[in-house]
Amino acid sequence: MKLTMLGTGNALVTECYNTCFILDDNGQYFMVDGGGGNAVLTQIKHAGYDWMDMRHFFVTHKHVDHLLGIVWMIRMICQFMDHGEYKGEAFIYSHKEVLGLLKDMAEKLLQKKESDFIGKRLHLVEVSDGETLDIIGHKVTFFDIQSTKAKQFGFQMEITDGKMLTCCGDEPLTANVEHYAQNVEWLLHEAFCLYSQADIFDPYEKHHSTVKDACELAERLGVKNMLLYHTEDKTLANRKWLYLEEGRQYYHGRLWIPDDLETIEI
Repeated sequence: MKLTMLGTGNALVTECYNTCFILDDNGQYFMVDGGGGNAVLTQIKHAGYDWMDMRHFFVTHKHVDHLLGIVWMIRMICQFMDHGEYKGEAFIYSHKEVLGLLKDMAEKLLQKKESDFIGKRLHLVEVSDGETLDIIGHKVTFFDIQSTKAKQFGFQMEITDGKMLTCCGDEPLTANVEHYAQNVEWLLHEAFCLYSQADIFDPYEKHHSTVKDACELAERLGVKNMLLYHTEDKTLANRKWLYLEEGRQYYHGRLWIPDDLETIEI
């Protein structure tokens, strides 16, 4: 399996795209979030994929930098279903509030002949806390991250031979759900900025963490590989080096700071 970051930035970035990614298991795709607009289509193309091959989507929460790219995917899928060019079915997984927003926007913004595909061939699949589904041949367990801002879900995926990948969405992993990251092979976690620049970017006011915070968590939980995303873009030119330098002081596993469109074997 490989992971391709379509975007790595937080909500307000202009030098890179908002955080979203594709998990690719030999041509079966699980796309997580969509960023904030139709640039998601450009990112998918530049990553070497065809958007029409995307069949399974997960939306962590309703914030615009995660949701609106999915609205564009819905438009494209329904339009091309109507044209007879998008074959088969598609599935969007999320919690009830997000699915309600997506359905409402689709019905208000798309032509009726397009939105009518929702529930017939484009399925909105509500997931609950602790529920496990089989997606692209892997067991995926969804969990409520217990955000105090907007209801948000993460997930844990069994990638191979009992090895787990855990995605925490875009907020720090809370104590009540830490067991989903204990000793996992991969932890995908937000890091808004460097701890040394916390006074500049104010991550804690935004319910986010720093590189130091995320790395201390991964070290304590015995995580094998930590991937950091959802960052500021003011340090983008040197972000990889700066984040690695700070992170390696607190975490001794393998630390990954990907750029947009970077692919990692997992």
